[in-house]
Amino acid sequence: MQPGTRRVDLETPMPEIPRALMLFTIAAFCEIGGGWLVWQWLREDRPFPVGVIGALVLVTYGVVHTLQSEAEFGRIYAAYGGLFIAIAMGWGMMIDGWRPDRWDVAGALAVVAGALLIMFAPRGN
Repeated sequence: MQPGTRRVDLETPMPEIPRALMLFTIAAFCEIGGGWLVWQWLREDRPFPVGVIGALVLVTYGVVHTLQSEAEFGRIYAAYGGLFIAIAMGWGMMIDGWRPDRWDVAGALAVVAGALLIMFAPRGN
């Protein structure tokens, strides 16, 4: 392992996993919420300040990822991508009234499983 990197393995205290998942969830809500606000401004004729707030929320999204304990940028964003898909589907269901079909659900389950492997699989030295 390179200096300055950190890995999660079976010896890592359990609070690390819920903390990482919480940060991914916060990041997803910042990304989706910020993007939705910008959409509202540009596509739904909402006032300019709505777009500015959306932009600030999107900046916050970028900052939240830096709070992860994992040192590898690529690993964090790869794992986040899978979890983002599931959270975005939940947003679509709750906010926009969209209903996923069985293939949407199957795909979301597959990418969440992959994201969990990427982020939390035990790694050797």
